[in-house]
Amino acid sequence: MVETKWLFEIILMIYGISVMSYFIDFIQHNRKANQIAFWLLSMVWILQTFFLLYQVFVTSNFPVLTLSDSLYVYAWILVTFSLFINRFFRIDFLVFFTNLLGFFVMLLHVMLAANNELTEQGIRLVSEILIAHITLALISYGFLTFSFILSLMYLVQYKLLKEKKGYKWLVRLGDLEKLDYYSFVVILLGVPMLLLSVILGVVWGYTSDAEFYWYDFKTIGSFVVLVVYFIYLFLRVIKRYQGRSISLFNTAAFLFLLVNFFLFESLSKFHF
Repeated sequence: MVETKWLFEIILMIYGISVMSYFIDFIQHNRKANQIAFWLLSMVWILQTFFLLYQVFVTSNFPVLTLSDSLYVYAWILVTFSLFINRFFRIDFLVFFTNLLGFFVMLLHVMLAANNELTEQGIRLVSEILIAHITLALISYGFLTFSFILSLMYLVQYKLLKEKKGYKWLVRLGDLEKLDYYSFVVILLGVPMLLLSVILGVVWGYTSDAEFYWYDFKTIGSFVVLVVYFIYLFLRVIKRYQGRSISLFNTAAFLFLLVNFFLFESLSKFHF
């Protein structure tokens, strides 16, 4: 575990950024984001393959005899399939969810391997996963807060224009179309971070010594927040909601996020 800790951390970091890029491409059909995601995933595959070949030819251990090792091979297969599909078929839905599952499997392998190796390095890696979970959640909250502010500015601007007053504030508040668009872009950055944070939290809860409760207020609240923002993306991208209606939805979504962060946090049995 001492020798592979740094490799696992690099793989997870690159894999996480790749999943975020695939998410942006999945929502926006962004070709540049797809290319970035593809090359990052290729780096993940190279690192995974290097470690796999090392296990087979150097340590003479084909990694399929334990659950942890099998998960590693499974994650490698998912990455291989994803690269093949992305390169030759370009099915965005399949590529994104395959990589999301692959990231979850790879993370589960790392956590199980760390717990099986009862060393200081293994314990430290589990703690780092928890820190990454909290950090990603806070960063995503920052993005979602910024999006809320933009939506609030849109609603104020909309009200001023409708009532034909307060013209001196219009320039300071900004253009309606830009406020609407930037609010969407910021959510597009915050939601995949929140999704990865939830995945990290679930895997950490199951593989660490901490008690994990599916029915805990904070756990349920976090999943509901994620679902609410996925509904936002559905309304925005599929149903083409824009302007005042989607800004109101975004404002309501952020208010629930605050309830989850402050109220549900205090009622949680294992969150602090």
